[in-house]
Amino acid sequence: MSALIEFRKMKDDFFKRHVQSPLSDAQKKIFTGLNYYPENDALRFTLALERHPEPAHVEMQTSKGDVRAYLKVGEIHFPVNAQTATLQVYESEDNPGEYFIPFVDATAPQETYGAGRYLEPERVGADTLQVDFNSAYNPWCVYGDQWSCPVPPAENRLTARIEAGEKNFELKAPS
Repeated sequence: MSALIEFRKMKDDFFKRHVQSPLSDAQKKIFTGLNYYPENDALRFTLALERHPEPAHVEMQTSKGDVRAYLKVGEIHFPVNAQTATLQVYESEDNPGEYFIPFVDATAPQETYGAGRYLEPERVGADTLQVDFNSAYNPWCVYGDQWSCPVPPAENRLTARIEAGEKNFELKAPS
């Protein structure tokens, strides 16, 4: 079993059983697992973080209308479907060193959450990131109105399809 499949099983178990799951008790009763694209090696990259000379302070809107503060520290470029895509990389002002890539791609809203998905790339060098779209996940506001989630800014809206990671969330009643 691949590490990704094992991780997905652990995440589904967390959603189903853990007290800190984003699901309500009613949702947990009928939850059978999240929906995912098959593992896609073509969307796993080691990329240069092209740092901006001056990180910009950004206030990202959230699903509840408030704002969250980030630093826009740089950008990444990667190939997808015979084109080069660019995404901005943000760093939390509350947690320096933790990178965040909110994005929307052409699979939304039919296959993936319309407001976008998230990635948390791993730093593997001073200016090098491991970016694995197989780990793209839905924000917790997908699971209930009690959550407030940053909305990906316009600059992180891709025309390309990113067929990796989590798909739309659906609860299926037991048959």
